[in-house]
Amino acid sequence: MGIEATKQERIAARVPPEVYETLNRAAGLTGATVNQFLVQSALKEAQAVIEREQTIRLSRRDCERLLALLDTPPKPNAKLKAAMKRYQQTKRTDAQGPNADRSFSWQP
Repeated sequence: MGIEATKQERIAARVPPEVYETLNRAAGLTGATVNQFLVQSALKEAQAVIEREQTIRLSRRDCERLLALLDTPPKPNAKLKAAMKRYQQTKRTDAQGPNADRSFSWQP
């Protein structure tokens, strides 16, 4: 069994000397190379951005309201009834169209 080489991508950046010196100093204080420091810092920030954008945070009050609405949803109003009717019509139209043999049939 041979060792499989993993493909790695390269990232390059040009920065002013002052920025490089700051990065170099910070990297030295952590015991990392500038490259390691940049990758670790960028990865940490990227993970934070992804977490922030993919997570919905609710206050206790909002959470309780959401759960109450899920337990006892309000009766459909006129706009929701109209949207449901349009959806049913679209679903029927799609089922009769050129891709009808590939359509997915389901009941809500």
